[in-house]
Amino acid sequence: MQTTCLHPVLMSILVRIDHILLEAVMNNKTTGIIVTVAAAVLCGCPGLFLCLFGALSAAGRGTFTGQFGRGTIHPFIGLGLMCLSLILIAIPVAVGFFMLRNKPSAPNNTTPIPPAI
Repeated sequence: MQTTCLHPVLMSILVRIDHILLEAVMNNKTTGIIVTVAAAVLCGCPGLFLCLFGALSAAGRGTFTGQFGRGTIHPFIGLGLMCLSLILIAIPVAVGFFMLRNKPSAPNNTTPIPPAI
């Protein structure tokens, strides 16, 4: 029984390539986490506050004080703000899903494709 052994230089090159690929995977995962946290801070938090403000306005509790006096915010504006806030809240969820999911690997086709007729 004969065993083949790789040359030490070739083996070191393969080990370096493996480390480079591993770092690329780690960098993509790290980038995904950073982008998800940024989206949560920039879109999710304002979306939650906007949802609270919209719910209060839709319930008739939204008031304002302006240059020409005081008033209440129409409930339909509160409903619109709640719809906008749901979009803002959905953005970090979608970013996290697409950035942190496992990508499907290429299918392993071992069966030959039949010839076309």
